Amino acid sequence: MELYFYNEGFRNAIEKYILTEEQLRFTGTPVDSIKLSSQDSNRESILAIEEDRLVTFFDLHKNEGAKPFSENHHAILVRAFSTDFRHQGKGYAYNALMLLPDFVKAHYQGINEIVLAVNLQNEAAQNLYKKCGFIDEGERRMGTKGELIIMSYYL
Repeated sequence: MELYFYNEGFRNAIEKYILTEEQLRFTGTPVDSIKLSSQDSNRESILAIEEDRLVTFFDLHKNEGAKPFSENHHAILVRAFSTDFRHQGKGYAYNALMLLPDFVKAHYQGINEIVLAVNLQNEAAQNLYKKCGFIDEGERRMGTKGELIIMSYYL
């Protein structure tokens, strides 16, 4: 598996990416995320590709994006994290998250914390993030889709 920054060459894969209604309770679509990334220079869409298949997608949002979730000016926020429904349960989300620290170190100079917000009701995602080294330090926020647990991974 490799992580790539989104470019138009991935447009077809993005349009075929499938999220269920259950997944959409907790995350946004890649199409919407890419639109937001194109309007914000601090936000970039990242694709996890396994054997030429887009399996996992997320955005990385630095500066203003991370501010509501961390007081650390050197933090970057993971948002809109999802795995294509057809590829769930195969370890792709775990693999993408395990690649993330080195990817951030290679492409985002000065970043020393990866932060994310996960819905309190999304226990599967919470367990995955913990398994990948993210720490729940007790911070909570209200989001548009319910109460959020703020988790951090320190580089």
